[in-house]
Amino acid sequence: MKAAARQSRRLFALIGAVTIVAIAPSGAQETRAALPAGLPDLPGLGETMMRDTRSPIALAGFDPVTYHLEGGPLPGLPEHELTYGGAVWRFTSAANRDAFLDSPALYEPRFAGFDASAVAEGFVADADPRRYALIGSELFFFTTEESRRRFLAEAGLRDKARRNWPVVSRQIAR
Repeated sequence: MKAAARQSRRLFALIGAVTIVAIAPSGAQETRAALPAGLPDLPGLGETMMRDTRSPIALAGFDPVTYHLEGGPLPGLPEHELTYGGAVWRFTSAANRDAFLDSPALYEPRFAGFDASAVAEGFVADADPRRYALIGSELFFFTTEESRRRFLAEAGLRDKARRNWPVVSRQIAR
């Protein structure tokens, strides 16, 4: 009786396995659900999603020109917006917007606004536009006050970040 029960269980297991194989599509591969329209592609293997690409406002809305002025940075205004480089830049005045248009490379932050200390270490990290340093005419952003202090104290980090940027920038999911 026990042998007959075991054989019966084996037969049911075999029938179940054959049924599963017959139902599975041939050449089945891993499939992903389609993303809703308007969302960016998911990062691939080895990529890191660093930015919310659904928010195109640069520098969290701060006026990039005011970083170079006494008392800056100041939040820009929607009535003085400009679309440049795929982002919306806001300015406190039409004069600041025009100054940016005349020389965007002067006012754009280095390393696309990512933490300069992280770039020096070989990776990207989102930065806080309220934590910044203006070195000469170059604008750098940082995640923490500690990373800012370190970057300012160790001049070699600037050169290291510049050397790393071409490789590090490829980690940014766009």
